[in-house]
Amino acid sequence: MRRYREAAERLPPPVVHGRLTRAVGLALEAVGCQAAVGGRCVITAMDGSEVEAEVVGFSGERLYLMLAGEDRGLTVNARVTPARHGGEVPVGAALLGRVLDGAGRPWDGRGAIRVDDHVPLQGRPINPMSRAPIHEPLDVGVRAINAVLTVGRGQRMGLFAGSGVGKSSLLGMMTRYTDADVTVVGLIGERGREVREFVQNTLGDEGRRRAVVVAVPADHPPLMRLRGAMLATSIAEYFRDQGQRVLLLMDSLTRYAQAQREIALAIGEPPATKGYPPSVFAKLPHLVERAGAGEGIGSITAFYTVLVEGDDQLDPIADAARAILDGHVVLSRALADTGHFPAIDIEGSVSRLMQEITGSAQQEAARALKGLVSLYNRNQDLITLGAYRKGHNPQVDEAVERHPQIARFLRQGIHERVDLGASVGQLIELMKPSEAEGNSREIKPHLG
Repeated sequence: MRRYREAAERLPPPVVHGRLTRAVGLALEAVGCQAAVGGRCVITAMDGSEVEAEVVGFSGERLYLMLAGEDRGLTVNARVTPARHGGEVPVGAALLGRVLDGAGRPWDGRGAIRVDDHVPLQGRPINPMSRAPIHEPLDVGVRAINAVLTVGRGQRMGLFAGSGVGKSSLLGMMTRYTDADVTVVGLIGERGREVREFVQNTLGDEGRRRAVVVAVPADHPPLMRLRGAMLATSIAEYFRDQGQRVLLLMDSLTRYAQAQREIALAIGEPPATKGYPPSVFAKLPHLVERAGAGEGIGSITAFYTVLVEGDDQLDPIADAARAILDGHVVLSRALADTGHFPAIDIEGSVSRLMQEITGSAQQEAARALKGLVSLYNRNQDLITLGAYRKGHNPQVDEAVERHPQIARFLRQGIHERVDLGASVGQLIELMKPSEAEGNSREIKPHLG
């Protein structure tokens, strides 16, 4: 008898159906059932169809729900059924080459995806002391990044850009040309038209073979946009735990933050910084910290695009992202307008781990190049107007003389790949002293 009683105690509690009492804006309220924050519920609409929702908060006996789909057909007193299981996503090698939505369903018309493994959507925390150190660079195939902003395997970088300055094209280049084993691309909250263009044109067949694309366009509910970002990260974590070197490209972190803002405001959380509730700034590090080096040989090197409204680098999301990332690459609209691609603002960009993963010759050459670029930019108005005369300042003379070669070095065609070794070699060769200056001249780290 005791054995049967113990077995009965291990059984899950019976499901208690609740009912929908209110739907205002994006948030729904339900009573009569219990579910934890982050738990799943199924709402039965008037026509018998079922809509999935997630518990995002509660107050007393009321549950606040956020839909993962359309709200058509929902009525007052609609049945709300807590799901027994949820929060896991299917993963496996069969995901490579596929395009998924925020729920992990295929969007590419190539049939069902059959995998056996499952991982939690929220991720598995890693002890910071157990993470492997970052000591090896990652080749992304882009000369300016490889040489001057070298990225380590397991580093988290921000790609700060306004609209229309070439960030999607740069992401596509890195996807095609990187030497990572697997690439996971999260297209979160962007225009639906761009999804097909990115997959077919920017990514191409070459990049798609070893990539997984998770796409959640802007017309999807905010909950699905959040899930899409977490799903892409969960897939990257799975391949990292398999010992793979993963490149995670998230476009964009800003849309992820805006989705959380919509949810938080809908359930009554007060706004704080420029309309963003505090939960937004708490969610950002939870997502970003899931990337990085793992406990074994696998790693996730992540690039998160951050949209700077009106090219305002002091946007609250941009400011918060800059603080939690390991460096940032800034794309300049002024450079993009001149046809310079990739439009990387070398002066305003930094890789915080470059000193630990590169040699002294490369570091000196990179500092010298950034110094010349900075010096030229500070005197550009005088140079353009013809007010500067050669011979007044030898350092400015050098910056003016080398500017065309540096500009050519930083430019790269969208279909051109430059590997890490070639990038570093070209940088060191470029920054060698000219014959007129003498080979004995030391490359100065800081000019001007």
